[in-house]
Amino acid sequence: MAGNLHEFTDANFSAEVLEAKGLVLVDFWAPWCGPCIKLTPTIEQLAAESEGVIVGKLNTDENMQTASSLGISSIPTVILFKDGQVVDRKIGMNPLEVYKDMIKLHG
Repeated sequence: MAGNLHEFTDANFSAEVLEAKGLVLVDFWAPWCGPCIKLTPTIEQLAAESEGVIVGKLNTDENMQTASSLGISSIPTVILFKDGQVVDRKIGMNPLEVYKDMIKLHG
């Protein structure tokens, strides 16, 4: 993944998201999902601009266990975790400001 953008998987999700201190924003996506692909530049920009926040993506096709455990039924879904707990969730494509506001609200 580019720059500050992390790639989460079933194997590293617990250590890198659930056990992380502070904010972690995760974009749940799949390569066949048009809106997911269109959201990618927004998530990449968020990763580049958000200091003190871990931003990453999880491919739901390759990591079904994590997606299922979090009840992901529609993609794209963006979930904000704080100290390992879900504090906010947005489904579908949203403008950059929506995700920035999520981070401000819970930061």
